[in-house]
Amino acid sequence: MNALLKLIAQRLALGLLILFIVSVIIAFIVELLPGDTCQELMGQAATPDTLEVCREEMGLNKPAYERYFDWLGGMLTGDMGRSLATNREISELVASRIGNTLFLAGFAALMAVPLSLVLGMLAALYRNSFFDRAVNVFTLSSISFPEFFVAYLLIYFFASRLGWFPGISNVSSPDIGLGERLYRTILPAVTLTLVVTAHMMRMTRASIINLLASPYIEMARLKGITPSRVIFKHALPNAWAPIINVVALNLAYLIVGVVVVEVVFVYPGLGQLLVDAVSKRDMPMVQAGSMIFAAVYILLNLSADVLAIVTNPRLLHPR
Repeated sequence: MNALLKLIAQRLALGLLILFIVSVIIAFIVELLPGDTCQELMGQAATPDTLEVCREEMGLNKPAYERYFDWLGGMLTGDMGRSLATNREISELVASRIGNTLFLAGFAALMAVPLSLVLGMLAALYRNSFFDRAVNVFTLSSISFPEFFVAYLLIYFFASRLGWFPGISNVSSPDIGLGERLYRTILPAVTLTLVVTAHMMRMTRASIINLLASPYIEMARLKGITPSRVIFKHALPNAWAPIINVVALNLAYLIVGVVVVEVVFVYPGLGQLLVDAVSKRDMPMVQAGSMIFAAVYILLNLSADVLAIVTNPRLLHPR
């Protein structure tokens, strides 16, 4: 237990260091964004004096490093600042959108994780069969295409041609029911599912096939145990460590990978908010949104390491 707590503390410290480095990189990249926030807000008719007053009020005339430390100090105290585009508290904007993003990622995870595990176990059970090859071809094809291409294909077939689902996922209405929300979110959730299923399925398949070559599995086969029982009762429990690790990593991708999908389906989530902030050069909003995504990804990576060690304590002793 002490070794596990020590490992968690080390990973948390490393995560905080990485988060600080990410904050510096984000601030540097934001400074490189073309355009002027005040010009974007006030239009082309704004005079130089008006723009100067605007920059003075928003603090944009300060040096970049000073603005960065002001922003970082606010983030450490829980103050994300105000949006330059809307003059609203960023925490309010994030609170109104992050629930939608988590709902979409959770919906996709509920479809992707069971599907990946089942396909991976069946592919290992019927290794080198037509089913195994067909599943590998389908999953590799889906992961080879970028998310926006898969999204547009789904919109074309299931929204435009068949009319089964809406092409725009409008879930902004506060009185929308769960069933209607699921219906409007099905296409973006399926897009994310197709993108992440291949990785989890292939890792499950590879882990189980690797364990099937173990001596205790050979002994179980010699006893006459059926192949399905060998996989589900003997091989799978020992394959949980790498499977849980890859599932957690893909869940992290689901959280941060929704940006493109949200833009394609005009889904009112945090990713859409971040893209809108970039187009308006709303630097505090861009920095806050990027830091939220980075923190979630780092936290889920930490969770993946810890869960892998809990399911396989030998990882605490690399030798």
